[in-house]
Amino acid sequence: MYNFVIQTVWLIPCYPLIGVLLASPWSLGWSGELGTRPAGYVNILMAGFAFIHALLALIIGWNLPTQEISYDWLHTNTLDINFPIEISTITLTATAVVTGINLISQIYAVGYLEMDWGWARFFSLMNCFGAGICGLVLSNSLFFSYVFLELLTLATYLLVGFWYAQPLVITGARDAFWTKRVGDIILLMGVIAIYPITGTWNFTELATWAQTAQIDPTVALLLGLSLSAGPLGKCAQIPFQLWLDEAMEAPLPATVLRNAVVVGAGAFVLIKLAPVVSLSPVLLNTLVILGVTTAISCSLISIAQIDIKRVLSYSLSAYIGLVFIAVGTQNLDSARFILFNESFGMALLYMSIGSIIWTNISQDITQLGGLFSRRPFTAFSLLIAIGSFIALPPLGGFWGFLQLVGSLWVEQPWLVGVILIVNTLTAFSLTRLFCRIFLGKVQPMTERTYEPFWLITLPVVATAIFVCHLPIILRDLGMVPGWGEVNGMFATLLIWSSISGIASSGLIYAVDAIPKPVKLPVPAVQKFFANDLYVQQFYQLTIVLLVATSARIINWFDRYIVDGFVNLIGFGTLFSGQALKYSTSGQSQLYILLGFSGIVLLGLLLGLFI
Repeated sequence: MYNFVIQTVWLIPCYPLIGVLLASPWSLGWSGELGTRPAGYVNILMAGFAFIHALLALIIGWNLPTQEISYDWLHTNTLDINFPIEISTITLTATAVVTGINLISQIYAVGYLEMDWGWARFFSLMNCFGAGICGLVLSNSLFFSYVFLELLTLATYLLVGFWYAQPLVITGARDAFWTKRVGDIILLMGVIAIYPITGTWNFTELATWAQTAQIDPTVALLLGLSLSAGPLGKCAQIPFQLWLDEAMEAPLPATVLRNAVVVGAGAFVLIKLAPVVSLSPVLLNTLVILGVTTAISCSLISIAQIDIKRVLSYSLSAYIGLVFIAVGTQNLDSARFILFNESFGMALLYMSIGSIIWTNISQDITQLGGLFSRRPFTAFSLLIAIGSFIALPPLGGFWGFLQLVGSLWVEQPWLVGVILIVNTLTAFSLTRLFCRIFLGKVQPMTERTYEPFWLITLPVVATAIFVCHLPIILRDLGMVPGWGEVNGMFATLLIWSSISGIASSGLIYAVDAIPKPVKLPVPAVQKFFANDLYVQQFYQLTIVLLVATSARIINWFDRYIVDGFVNLIGFGTLFSGQALKYSTSGQSQLYILLGFSGIVLLGLLLGLFI
């Protein structure tokens, strides 16, 4: 029985897909008067089966040696493509996390989308999301990882465009799709280029090859850059960070799943590619620079936003930036732990603010306030989510930051300063969010608010309870050290950075004496961060303008040069044909005259040009 559970982990991505197929009668309108609601319940049931199987496999396979199950797919004289599945503690843990968040997101969606008419389409797309991410974390092949990333890109486009009657939704779906496509196309170049060099797409074999590889530094840099472009786009890192904000037009339960696990999928692939990426020191430094730039700039942008979703989207980009710093410095265990903690923290953050949006209709924090007495369950859940997202013991974020700081202190201490700054800014931003929603005076939009019904509140509270107990579980499993083993200096620095951000934000936003909104002495600086560093305007004046101008020039050339030449030949053919028909008289002397005239004309032309 135990062996059967482990050997059949390939079924875990199949359960959600089976749910999509079983929901087809309701999706295609064959269900008559039943509507589309049964499609949601069928998909939730199959998502539950996937979670149970993943959890059993994790319990049974914990600390077992890594093994691989391979299935043949395509064999030619020069190309062998297998579908290898890696069964290890890391992949089984990731699968359990993904299936668990997929299940809780769909249960949350039952309440959140209670009155929506598109249940069959929504829940089927959610399970496509779940199947794609499960296949990605289990796959030990770069080729199939790319395939699953493409499935996630398609599912993102369809879920962001779920409410397709709204113009902003269509724009957000389009921009999210094309931004990620840029990174995906460059990644595909790397996937194609690496096979002739290494002879394999298997991650384990790539790691073995990288240990003894002798490769030109320029080739290593270009190969690493192409392989990193896809993860950069998926994780909304600079210069691809704008799509995540626009993707918030999706229904919030889909945002919970996407931002909790799908955004981190690119980083998960990058961690697997770390041995290949490490062949180029220049690339490692580039990843560190991109991670630092994204983490600091997005943290500052988050503070300047008044839309709840924008605050969280930029906080997520900043948090994933720390993962890129960890990968660039080859602290892979820290990168995995930060991703693991981000999944639960971000899921709880979005479910908490989702219940606010559901009852108050508004996402503008300037229209909210005074909700603490009316929404105590949501308030405490949001506090727990914030505590788990920053370095505040004993919650999970503290241990991830502590592990990374301890690894960086000896070799690159300046990055410790960056992490402390990002942690302080994130604590400031999220505390500001909490204060503007739950403290202060009651606003007209919040005067009659209440806790939502149990289908929304229960998943939020259950996730909050799990996040609170997560450090205890990790300690029992030996994944976090005991308090006696903690480095006091690192712990103190991290705690003080969190307290500094919380205290300074609370002092500003929890006190009515300071007028709101807060205005900086230099308005230009405030506008700079409020407008996302004017990155979108920069793109409009550079890349978009260049593409639009090139398109106009090519259109003019095609219309007046290419089409003009073809039309000229056609006109000449038509004119000559019309002229020749008058010369067809049947008189031989006329034909002799025309032939002689043609010979004379040809002779003149040859004499002129030769």
